[in-house]
This record gives sequence, structure tokens and C-alpha cells, in this order.
Amino acid sequence: MRTAIISGTFDPITHGHMDVITRAAMLFEKVVVAVSSNSAKKGFLTNEARVKAVKASVAKLNNVSVELCEGLLADFCLRFENPVIVRGARSGSDFDYERSLYIINKSFGVPETIVLPASSGLDHISSTYARELMRYNKSLESAIPDEAVRVIKEYLEND
Repeated sequence: MRTAIISGTFDPITHGHMDVITRAAMLFEKVVVAVSSNSAKKGFLTNEARVKAVKASVAKLNNVSVELCEGLLADFCLRFENPVIVRGARSGSDFDYERSLYIINKSFGVPETIVLPASSGLDHISSTYARELMRYNKSLESAIPDEAVRVIKEYLEND
């Protein structure tokens, strides 16, 4: 059995992320969403809030689990039998970036990476866009799954 690993900061999770996760869940028996930190970015949501929002969003997908990934993605992947990294790409520049990560991860022993192109109508949605909506108190439903919206609103009210 192959295990698909979908990594990202999910700060916050978006409809685009959910599209990739849902498509991977149809292709693989087991999918693990690895919620990572990016040392180059200051996070908007805490690790705990991001994990909780992702878990709420994928709750209906029986073959998907969510874990916090601390450290290198390659090390995380190698904990699983037959891992394959699944990533999404909205544009050619995203694909170029994912190709360079593929080469790096392969050098650490992760055998394969699959890049899924963004579905039509989702290529403009990013976590950056979603964070801007949050900053200016705009409706989040166009960018973020409803289940995650509830978690994020609760987090922002208690922050």
C-alpha cells in the first residue's frame, strides 16, 4: 500500500488544499496531511489551530489523517510504508518550485512526488489571500472550507 503525504503550512487550509486532499484520497488508500511550519514565514495561526482546522475539514474523508510535521518532510515521509508526496500547483512557477523540492526530497530517500494541477476556478485561492480576508474581517467562505472557518473564528475570538 502506498501512503500519500500532503504537506503544507495550511495557514489556513483553503478550498485549493481541500481539492488536492480530496483528489489524493480518491487515488490512494491512505493519505496523511502533514501540517508543517515554514521557518521562512511567520505563522498567522498556531500549529494547534492549523491542525484542528485541517482535521475538521477532512473529517468526512475516511482514509485521511492529519499530523503535525516538525522537521524535514523527507524524514516525516520515511516513517510510512511506500510514501509518495502529493503536492498541488496553481501555475508554472509553482510547478518549477515543486520540481526543485522533488529533487531535494529524492536525495533524502523519498521515492516519488506527484504534482496535481489546480482544478479550474481554484487557482487564484491561496493561504495569503485567505489571511488577507481574515485581517480585514471579510467573509472567509469563498477561500476556506466551512469546517475550518468555524475553527478559525473560534481561534481568533479567543486569541
